[in-house]
Amino acid sequence: MSANPLADDVWRAMAAVVFDNRDGWKRDVIETSGLPFSRIRVLRRLARKAMSLREIAEATMMDAPAATVAINDLEDRGLVVRTPDPADRRSKLVSLTQAGCDVVARIDRVEDPAPPSIAALSDDDLRALRDVLAKLTAG
Repeated sequence: MSANPLADDVWRAMAAVVFDNRDGWKRDVIETSGLPFSRIRVLRRLARKAMSLREIAEATMMDAPAATVAINDLEDRGLVVRTPDPADRRSKLVSLTQAGCDVVARIDRVEDPAPPSIAALSDDDLRALRDVLAKLTAG
C-alpha cells in the first residue's frame, strides 16, 4: 500500500500523458539516428555524464547482459568509449565520443511539440506545471 495515493494517481496520469503521446517522436528519433530506441536511451543518459555499465543498466532499466550488448554495439559504431574509472581502476566508465555527442545533438533537434492536451492548457496552468516539473527535476 502506498503512503501517498494522491501522488500515485498523479504519477500514473503523468506517465499516461507521456506514453500516449511519444510514438511519433520516437519514430522520428529512430529515423534520424538510425539506432534502435534502446541505444538512444543509453546515449541520452551518457550525454549527462560518464557512467559505469552497472549505472547504465540501472538508469535504462536493462539487465546487465542487455546493457553490455548495447554498449558493445555503440562502441562498435564509434559512439561511446570505455576508459578506466579514476576512482576504481578495476572498473570502466563509458562516455560519449564526439560522434556520440553529434548523434545526441541530432536527436535533440527532432521536434517534439506538446500534445493537444498540454497545448490547450492556459498560460497560468502551463507556468504552474513547468514550476512543479522544475522542482521534480532539480533533485
